[in-house]
Amino acid sequence: MTETELRQSLVDYSRLCVTRQLSNATAGNISVRYGEGMLITPSGIDPDLMQADQIAEVAFDGSFRSNWKPSSEWALHAALYKSRPETQAIVHAHPTYCVALSCLREPIPPFHYMVASCGGNEVPCAPYAPFGSHALADAVAETMGTTYRACLMANHGMIAIGASLRSAFGLTEKLEVLAHQYQLARSVGTPVLLSDEDMATVHDSYRTYGYGKPSAT
Repeated sequence: MTETELRQSLVDYSRLCVTRQLSNATAGNISVRYGEGMLITPSGIDPDLMQADQIAEVAFDGSFRSNWKPSSEWALHAALYKSRPETQAIVHAHPTYCVALSCLREPIPPFHYMVASCGGNEVPCAPYAPFGSHALADAVAETMGTTYRACLMANHGMIAIGASLRSAFGLTEKLEVLAHQYQLARSVGTPVLLSDEDMATVHDSYRTYGYGKPSAT
């Protein structure tokens, strides 16, 4: 994609996050790797009013070229781009069920095989730190490690990475569905969890058939 196309895609996916009820108003932020840094949504601008020329170009040290300030979570995105070189896009959102579970400060266990799509045998929950802080960026990067493609963020929301905006956004939607299903299961009883052996079979199937692999489109 050209820079112009990338900028417009960030606007489009920001609006889609709102219409799909993954975030509201100015909550959440989206970015793509670009050059030696990233393009990221601006701070405090409602997606309905956002324009492509308001997307900020930001270096990993926080310096930026834009008339609009980048999202306050730029350090969070930078930390993941630096620690996960395969990552090309990041979606950070505040979907209802993910937020609710994040307040328990617990991982989502393997109650369903689709948990594997997030990269492991559970969906971890990063420790709490103030929004926009380097402490939060470090906590999330450490929690994601080199394996997980998504995680909850304690008392905050969630984040997903991908090889493209499409794949990062798709994983965001998938995680919100899993969070909803897990809460429903817990509301009627104690979910029976899949074993490590069960999940190993799922991961093997993903590798063999391509399920759960990040899309480059």
